Amino acid sequence: MNTLGINLRHAISEMMHHKLRTLLTLLGMVFGVGAVIAMLSIGEGAQAEATRLIEKMGLRNLVIEEKTFDQETLKEVREDTLGLSMNDVRALQDSLPFVEQTCGEKTIKTWSLFSVNANSDGAVKAISPSCFAMANLEVASGRLFDETDNKDFSQVAVIGSEAAEQLFPEGNALGERIKVNHLWVQVVGILRKDELSKDEIQGIKLGAEHNQIFIPVETAFKRLKLEMLESQLDTIRVGIDESIKPQLASVAIDRLLKRRHGNIDDYQIIVPASLLNQQNQTQQIFTIVMSSIAGISLLVGGIGIMNIMLATVLERTKEIGLLRALGARKVDIKNQFLIESATIAAFGAILGIVMGVILSFLIQSLASWPVAWSLFSIILAVGVCLLTGIAFGYYPAKQAAELDPIQALQKN
Repeated sequence: MNTLGINLRHAISEMMHHKLRTLLTLLGMVFGVGAVIAMLSIGEGAQAEATRLIEKMGLRNLVIEEKTFDQETLKEVREDTLGLSMNDVRALQDSLPFVEQTCGEKTIKTWSLFSVNANSDGAVKAISPSCFAMANLEVASGRLFDETDNKDFSQVAVIGSEAAEQLFPEGNALGERIKVNHLWVQVVGILRKDELSKDEIQGIKLGAEHNQIFIPVETAFKRLKLEMLESQLDTIRVGIDESIKPQLASVAIDRLLKRRHGNIDDYQIIVPASLLNQQNQTQQIFTIVMSSIAGISLLVGGIGIMNIMLATVLERTKEIGLLRALGARKVDIKNQFLIESATIAAFGAILGIVMGVILSFLIQSLASWPVAWSLFSIILAVGVCLLTGIAFGYYPAKQAAELDPIQALQKN
């Protein structure tokens, strides 16, 4: 232990004696470790955010979305099918035993949305009451409308936090009224704000509920008019039980809807579990590519350490010869130079951690990407850095240990 301490102090002394040379040698390690930490932290953040987004859709949910067509194609499609409707919702619930719950959604085309205080650019959605639970939406204040409100065509609304701020800048939105086109509705609940950095995953829109107004779907059918050729619903959510895999459930649902829609492919079925798998695969590819790039930086840093240690061996040939003459063993000389190369790598790792943290926050700030820290990523980066330093320092250490002491002392 005493020998290790002496070698470590000697290594630090050598580094301080050649500051510029040491700094240039460290750069490869610093950039390599910094790149690994930044890459993995951003990757972890993206993965966590994607998981939250997909869980918001519900891993045991399937989402059926209406396809969009140009006007001419839509006229042809409507000759065979009226599009998604509440009848489809009821058929799915009644016909498929693995279906636990269903809900329908319809985005209302608005030309007017305001309160007595202000206007809003929020979206209006007519939904079944069960959609709140299936989309993991909770109220921060007030209540959610229920099936009684839906059956009674109640003119009530639950609004997102941003929509509440727009429509009622002075607060106190609960109990107030807002006008959706020509329909006045009363605010009975305000949704809890969910801090997500984006509102889509794999190109699939998830809603951005913070700037939306929700009204009962039956109220919308009764009080608001649909445009010509417009389908009754544009989204259906289907919750399935544990007895079936989501992919198999999507096949059964597709067959049922095909029969009901005259074999017209006017919808798409989104399987959140499949989206999660795709996201994981994409993230793995990203991690492998970025790790390879960071590995090249560490490799360059390792070559730098080997070069500097070979130069150090040549500079200190007489010192090595003297140590051998005084009784130092080959293994002592080898350990001394290995500790020096490991010390350089360790300093590079420490500076790399600082650089990785700064780089992660910089990317988060400029690109609005989420960041999540992983102790594993830091340990991995530092461990690889130290191993690289020792591996590339082994050859110079071996060369130093193999020097003949008599010839070393005779070197000019």
